[in-house]
Amino acid sequence: MPVSSSKNLETFEKELNYSFKDRTLLIEALTHRSYHHENPDRAPFYNERLEFIGDSVLGLVVVEYLFHYNKDFSESEMSQIKSYIVRGSLLSEIAATITLGRYVWLGRGEEETGGRAKKSILANAMEAVFGAVYLDGGYEAARRSILHLLRERILAVISSGQYHNFKTELQEESQMRFGVLPEYRIVSQEGEEHRKTFTVDVSIAGEKFGRGTGKNKKEAQTAAAKEAMERLKGQG
Repeated sequence: MPVSSSKNLETFEKELNYSFKDRTLLIEALTHRSYHHENPDRAPFYNERLEFIGDSVLGLVVVEYLFHYNKDFSESEMSQIKSYIVRGSLLSEIAATITLGRYVWLGRGEEETGGRAKKSILANAMEAVFGAVYLDGGYEAARRSILHLLRERILAVISSGQYHNFKTELQEESQMRFGVLPEYRIVSQEGEEHRKTFTVDVSIAGEKFGRGTGKNKKEAQTAAAKEAMERLKGQG
């Protein structure tokens, strides 16, 4: 069973940087549908509706933060960073840092199969909690809670450039400048079957613009696209 006593929920609220006026919203956010189906009398609601709200609020908070953080960010860059931040794997990591899995109400089946550590359950519950904060305290409360948990991750993603989708950027740039799509060609495959290294060239209108290597084709194509974008930006 989850750690759901009033005292422990207070501990969880401290991690969120928010105290609920209506605790039933928090409990709903922590209730998985598997528990609801097994205990409809004890749990008449589960967290998927709050998850839907939380997803929207989270996206708005991240985009607003990016808008004010750097006036030079384009719409495309803000979209890429937002997509990287709100993806399930990162949200599940955030959820794990505040031990959210301890508090979730799960049905027996999910409990027995390690549901408290499942990334999808953690990510969805994290969004539901953000939705609950928004409904209980309004946008500013949700914004404070979200940035309390995510600000450092957002800044790390920006500084590392991890958010870039170089293949999409190259495709858009190629179509705008040349009216054609980039073409990728495998130049070589080296190494043993389980340790292959791929080398890929990318060309635009018959001219080679980049080369990249990687542990798989996608990684090599991404590296090639990055080199091509750097060359295109250098040309102005």
